[in-house]
Amino acid sequence: MNLPNALTIGRIIMAPLIALLPFAPTWELKLAGFVLYIVASISDYYDGVLARTRNLVTDLGKLLDPLADKLLLLATLVPMYLIMSGWGTPLSMAFVTPFGEIGVPLWVLVVVLGRELFMTVFRQIAAAHGVIIAAIGPAKWKLGFQSVWVGSAYFWFAAKEAAFHYAWTGPAWRGFALFNGTVGLITMAVAVLLTLYSLWLYLRQYGRVVRRGARARERAKT
Repeated sequence: MNLPNALTIGRIIMAPLIALLPFAPTWELKLAGFVLYIVASISDYYDGVLARTRNLVTDLGKLLDPLADKLLLLATLVPMYLIMSGWGTPLSMAFVTPFGEIGVPLWVLVVVLGRELFMTVFRQIAAAHGVIIAAIGPAKWKLGFQSVWVGSAYFWFAAKEAAFHYAWTGPAWRGFALFNGTVGLITMAVAVLLTLYSLWLYLRQYGRVVRRGARARERAKT
């Protein structure tokens, strides 16, 4: 068990807590969920860097790292959608934006999770035909914007609960709410656009390669 794999397993262990803590009744526990998400995101970056720079890439890591990524995505997007839709909380947890309160639309959830599911299957099919699909630039940018979007939502859940507890209603609070909500809305929109754009690039770049590989395998069998 090397350090990158230990960090990956740590993310897998943290995922259920990250999913559940935003539903907690106190702002302290909600804030703990935000902190855990930040720790998980940082560890996601560093376990890959350590594995590559110290030649610690293992078969176990190749198996666990994508699993940890998918679990963390589910553990954040589904709670975000439910909470911002009013499930499990008496407070309105939608982002405060210049266009009013905006949560996570169901179609956004379907697009982001559907793309991840499709790419998981597509990568497996490509690998079966001898094609390795590496991460491309727009997909990395998508992950960055997605991380800021999720982080702003998780911090908002804790801040809104604290504001209710301490009766914060002044200009400073309203300014923060608007700033945080605007950041959340913009990064959500950009993340969704990059989700679709990167999917199109993957299909354009690798679709024909996978089809050629499949035909070559079929000819080899005959």
